[in-house]
Amino acid sequence: MTLTVWHFFIVCPLVAVAGFVDSIAGGGGLISLPAYLISGLPVHTCIATNKLSSSMGTTVATAKYALSGYIDWHLAIFCAAASLLGAALGANIALLISDGAFRALMLIILPLTALYVLRRKDLFAGENQRRLSFIRTALLSSAIAFGLGMYDGFYGPGTGTFLILLLTRFAHMDLHRANGITKVINLSSNLSSLAVYLANAQVLMPLGLCAGAFSILGNYLGSRCFTQKGASIARPIILLVLTVFFARTVLELAGVL
Repeated sequence: MTLTVWHFFIVCPLVAVAGFVDSIAGGGGLISLPAYLISGLPVHTCIATNKLSSSMGTTVATAKYALSGYIDWHLAIFCAAASLLGAALGANIALLISDGAFRALMLIILPLTALYVLRRKDLFAGENQRRLSFIRTALLSSAIAFGLGMYDGFYGPGTGTFLILLLTRFAHMDLHRANGITKVINLSSNLSSLAVYLANAQVLMPLGLCAGAFSILGNYLGSRCFTQKGASIARPIILLVLTVFFARTVLELAGVL
């Protein structure tokens, strides 16, 4: 597919905004994936190229958590392996669905994901629960990593939030530990699904690399401008981008565009 300057003009600034929003309130994927879709690219290409730019930002975030000592590597190894398998399966399933069917499916999945992420109030629900044994924690967290790795390979937005919710609630992790494991799982699923999409020639490398640089910039600026009112900043931006995506997709399915 031939890229134009408009693809870069639409995608890169919105991916930077996604990085900014993700660093202060989470939910950046609810902006970055629709950004690619709004530019008019095929669905599978959008998901695949978004994996490249997301992987760049996630690599930086994971490295930061690792250097800060927040990653339990004994547990992370099991989670990473499960996530790699799940994401590869999810990406291969996604490639079996036609472009039109996927767009119609996203009209349902994306708003529901956004509604859940934006209305979440129980992020710390499992933080004060009794610590489980290592074996039980490894089994539970690996199962979560496989399931959400498959979701991330198939689709993606909201994965980080869902991981933290499930790891704190069901694996009884404290928030720091859950965040560290989440970064490893997310990076593993991004890289695994990216490999599948690269093997199927779905990734637009120039756009993905450029957008990835903008994602890193957005994350950096967001981390420096962090505020307790982050969620209030994120919500209107996410809703605006989703509204544009929703309108464009409906018009495309109706044959107007």
